[in-house]
Order: sequence, then C-alpha cells, then structure tokens
Amino acid sequence: MAVAVLGAALLFSGIASAQTLYKYRGENGEWIFSDRPPADGRNAETRSVERRARRGSVSVSHSFTGSGLQFIASNRYHAPVELKLFFDNIAGVDYPHPDDDLLWVIPARSDLVLFELPVLGTVAAPSAQYRYVWLPGDPAARPASDVTYRVPYSLGTRHEVTQTFPVSATHRTRDSMYAIDFAMPIGTDVIAARGGVVFEVASNNFAGGPDPDAYAKLANLVRILHDDGTFAVYAHLNRNSIRVQPGDRVEAGEYIADSGNSGFSSGPHLHFAVERNMGMRIDSVPVSFRDANGRPVRASTGEVLTAHR
Repeated sequence: MAVAVLGAALLFSGIASAQTLYKYRGENGEWIFSDRPPADGRNAETRSVERRARRGSVSVSHSFTGSGLQFIASNRYHAPVELKLFFDNIAGVDYPHPDDDLLWVIPARSDLVLFELPVLGTVAAPSAQYRYVWLPGDPAARPASDVTYRVPYSLGTRHEVTQTFPVSATHRTRDSMYAIDFAMPIGTDVIAARGGVVFEVASNNFAGGPDPDAYAKLANLVRILHDDGTFAVYAHLNRNSIRVQPGDRVEAGEYIADSGNSGFSSGPHLHFAVERNMGMRIDSVPVSFRDANGRPVRASTGEVLTAHR
C-alpha cells in the first residue's frame, strides 16, 4: 500500500535560520547589539545567533488498520487548534463526501482520531494526497462580555497610546484591527494584562525595522490563552528578556518580559491585542482596561494611560 501525504500549516510556522549579531561601543561607551554593522565602518564583534521560537506543533498522520486508512491529528500546543483537511487526490478507499468541509477542533496537548476510510474491495494500494491548515483557538468559545484588562505595564507608570482603533496606520488586518500600540523605551517591564496559559514564545530575534516584508516574522512575542478561549499577544519584545515559556500559567500583574523594537516596527513599543478564532479566521476584539476606580475604559490614540490594578 502506498499513501502520498502533503502537509501545510498556517501562520505559526517556526523560524530556523540564523542571524548575524554585531556588537560594538556607541558614542557614549555603551554596548550596542544590532543586526547591522556600525555605520562608520569601524570594527565590530560578530557572531551567529540562531533565531529561536518555542512553539508546539500540529500534524496529521495516517495508518493502515487492515481494513482502512485511519487519520489522526496531533496537537502539541498548550491551546486548542482548529484544523481543516483537504484531499487533493484519493483512490481505493470509500470516501462518500468529497465536498464536505473537513473541520475539527483538536484539544490542547492531545491526539484525535479524525476518521477511518474503508478500503474498497481487494485494492492492494489505496492512495491519498492531502493537505491541512490550522489556526489556534476554538471557534465555539465565547468571550466573556464583562472582562476588563490591566494596562500591561508596571503599576503607576504611564505610556502613550500611539495607535488603536479606529486609527489603522499599520493595523490593517482583522487580527490587528483592535490592537493597541504603547510607545515605551526598550527594556520597560511588560506585565500580563490577564491571567492564562502561555502557548507560544519567540524570544531570540533582535532585528527590527519599518519594512514588513523583511521584518514581519521577526518580532519576539508571547501568546497567552485566557479561560474564555480568547488569547492575548504581546509583541516586539526585547531579545532574551522573556520570563515565561509554553505551558506556564500566569496571573494578571505578572512580569513576563521587557519591551523592545523587534520585528516590523518603526520605533520601540509594545503591541498588545486580544484575539479569537472566528472559524478558520483570527479576529482581534475590543479591549477595556481598568481605571483607578476599577471602571472599564477604552484606550484612544494619543491618550496617556496609567496602569492600575
């Protein structure tokens, strides 16, 4: 029996390439670490640094049971994922519904038998070519309507909101429409805005710039799954500053990383968004923060927000 398999994953593929780090002294004697050599041509210490992302994995495999082909999905993320399977070519097995949408939600850290296709008659070599795509989250989850978030930096500190809805200078996709950008110096404490389980970390990128084609995949980030099925992303974090790892349970107010300028970024800032799976589509959702009296407030572009409990 021969089975041909093709697989594909959406959005959360790993980064395996290396990057060159340049280390040299600045005008005031401070150490500078950059993805570019000094502009004045002086010597700099260099070394190769592997980009690192701590993620799970999602895969589909098959096995011959003696009477048919059994398909099994494996999800190694600490969050559920929605998976869609496509058959490009199939022969020698009973597959009565070729036009059906083959969609499943695979629970966190689990394997799920999708189905078994019986072999037709005495076919010696049934074959199947298939692809799959997936996104994090369960589309059946319903976000809590009364949740307020802690402003994601240290109590009593204040930072300006440089972009949020309806301003869309760079927030032009559904997953970033309601994101909030906070201007802050590199190295500012980033605090969990809401409790949950960490399910993705990218921590060792240092390159950043305004070109989305060159830098969009190079942001250091943390994704945290909340109890209502939404998840938060904290992005553009400083290299090697992230204090959490996949599987960690964090609480609101917990220090998770330092802000930075990694990835697609025109200057040091924190990109914060709450997202949900809308059925093989990720949308951001509006966020209400807590003011000094615990009342919900929406951020607006140009506003300076103070962090409260």
